[in-house]
Formats: sequence, C-alpha cells, structure tokens
Amino acid sequence: MLYFLQLLEDNIITFVKSELKKIQEVLTPDDLKGLMSQCKDGNLLQGEHEEPSESSREAFVKITLDFLKIMKQKEFAECLLRRTSPRNFQWCQHEFKSALKKKFQCVFEGIAKAGNPTLLNQIYTELYITEGGTAEVNDEHEVRQIETASRKLDGLEAILTKEDIFKASPGRDEPIRTVLTKGVAGIGKTVLTQKYTLDWAEDKANQDIQFIFPFTFRELNVLKEEKFSLVGLVHYFFTETKEAGICSFEDFQVVFIFDGLDECRLPLDFHKTTILTDPRESTSVDVLLINLIRGKLLPSARLWITTRPAAANQIPADCVDMVTDIRGFTDPQKEEYFRKRFRDRKQISRIISHIKTSRSLHIMCHIPVFCWITATVLEDVLKTREG
Repeated sequence: MLYFLQLLEDNIITFVKSELKKIQEVLTPDDLKGLMSQCKDGNLLQGEHEEPSESSREAFVKITLDFLKIMKQKEFAECLLRRTSPRNFQWCQHEFKSALKKKFQCVFEGIAKAGNPTLLNQIYTELYITEGGTAEVNDEHEVRQIETASRKLDGLEAILTKEDIFKASPGRDEPIRTVLTKGVAGIGKTVLTQKYTLDWAEDKANQDIQFIFPFTFRELNVLKEEKFSLVGLVHYFFTETKEAGICSFEDFQVVFIFDGLDECRLPLDFHKTTILTDPRESTSVDVLLINLIRGKLLPSARLWITTRPAAANQIPADCVDMVTDIRGFTDPQKEEYFRKRFRDRKQISRIISHIKTSRSLHIMCHIPVFCWITATVLEDVLKTREG
C-alpha cells in the first residue's frame, strides 16, 4: 500500500511540475516581474497558514481520481469518491433508494384499480429468461410467437436470472454494457425491471451499482420538444440527485433502464444524429438517447432496454452487447404464480387442474398477464358457485 501511494504521489507531482512549466511558458516577462515584486513585499506569504478552500480540496480529489483511473485502480477510485464525499453520496443514495422503494413496492396487475395494489415482493414469480437471439424483426403474429415460445421452454438455451443480466457468459472477455430484452406483450418486461430496481433499492442485490435510473419511453415521449443535458434529465426525473448536488456520474457505476422501446415516439435516427460526449450539454432527448446507446455519452454506464420483438431493430446491432428473450412462465412457474395469488389450497388445485384440461389456456398461461386474467375470471366463477 505504501509503495502504491508513493507511486501515486510521484505521478501527481510529476504532472504538477509539468503543468507549472507550461504556465511559466505562457506568462510574459512583465507578468513574472509583477509576481516577483509581490514576493518581495510578502503579499504571497500572507495566506500560507490558511486552510485550502473546499473547492481546492474538491479539485485535488478530482485530479487524484483521474490518476487512479489512469493507473487502472477503478475500485480504489470509487472507494475514494465515497469516502471524500460521504455526506452527499450516502444521503442521496439513501433518499433515492427510499423513493424507488415507495414507487415500486406495489404493482397493479392487469387493469389498475384505485386502492387495490399488490405488493410486488409477494406476487413476483421468476421468469424464464434466455440469452441469445437477434434484434431482427419477427413478422409472426405475437399469439403464434407465444405458442412457439411455449414449445421451446425446455430447450438448451443459456438461462439467465435478473441478477445476472449484465454478467458476461463463460468464455466472453468483453464486458456487457447494453442489454436488449425482448418479449411479447404481457410477458412481464416492465415488472421484471421494477423487481430488479426494487431489489437494488432494498439492498438485496447488485450493490456494486451506485445508482439505477429507471425510465419508460412513455415518460420520455412527453419531453419530445424539450431540451436537456443528460445530467439535467436525471435531475428532472430523480430530484434527490439534484438536491445532493451530484452533477457528474462518470465516477459512479450507473445503470439506465429504458422500458418499452416499442412505445417510443422519439425520432431515433442513429445515422444522422450528431455526436455528443458532454453529459452537461443540452440537446433534444432523442439525441441524448442515441449518444447514450452509442456509448459516446457516459460510456461507463450500463443500459438495459426492453421492447416487444417488432421494435427491436430500432437499435443497431453494433450498439447491443447482449440480446435476451423473456419466454414467460414454465409449467412450475405458472403453478407458483397461482399459489402466490391464492391462499386456499383447494382453490389453487382446482384452478391448476382446470388450466391443464384446456390446451389453449395452458399455452396462453405462459404469459403472466394471461395468468392474471385466468386467475381473476376463475376466482369470480368459484365465488359464484360457492355462493
């Protein structure tokens, strides 16, 4: 450790000396004469015992962070950042996680009813997610895709969990920055991203991530005519970051979630959009998104985009590191859903038996929203019969 700190000190001192020489070359002889006269008068020595200003300390920390990154000490840099600004970071992250928990702890299955929310942690059932596939358009009708997918659930594809969404498969050296997740309507894409975010906010998973920023394309569509910087867009949707004075995300591990690409009404033209690299420069939201997806803007960030299959080709293939497919529920997962949905064991058994007698219903229940529809209808039928 002492050797490393000495090496860091030597690198910074060498840099400072080099920069001072450059400054000396810029200054004119008259500038230097004025400086020498102040030295003789003792004016430059008056503040030698004063503490450096807060801005000076922040500037030095920034320089140190830059050198740590050059020395490929990313974890050390992240640790230093958290230790040198603990109040702002820790307060912000705590408040931010609290806001996300409040937002995502409850869901409305199917049709939202006021006063009838369901706790996400109580109802959530793991999905069958596979790695692979392409972002090409599938012209097959989604109902046919459901039937096709249901026959492939016991295939040999690499199976993923939501916690592993950014983890590279064995034998792959390149880190995964951008993940595109496809799935038909009602397959559970939105709920999956909500559970991923909630688990992080509740400190259950992915604690190597400092911030998760979940967006929906529906929200972004409203800002079609507005101009934002990337930092400004984050501040607009997540006010805790603005209140904490966090104006740079380059030094944090950040995940951006963009849910519902198929609902995007922004002009995502990857061929004509100008390059943008400054997170503090304002532009239209579509230009921000394109440069973020390209990796020109905040390249250290991770991106998770969800979409229905028909819209997947809006993102160029060379901008996507991994494509995943949500296949819905396996047969055991379907049963798990109904066991979580109902308390009465006899009722659960009757519902599962009824579903198995109908091939069409059994196939459609691979889709979580059809499980909800089936549960709602059969619940009413059973109540009527019992009544």
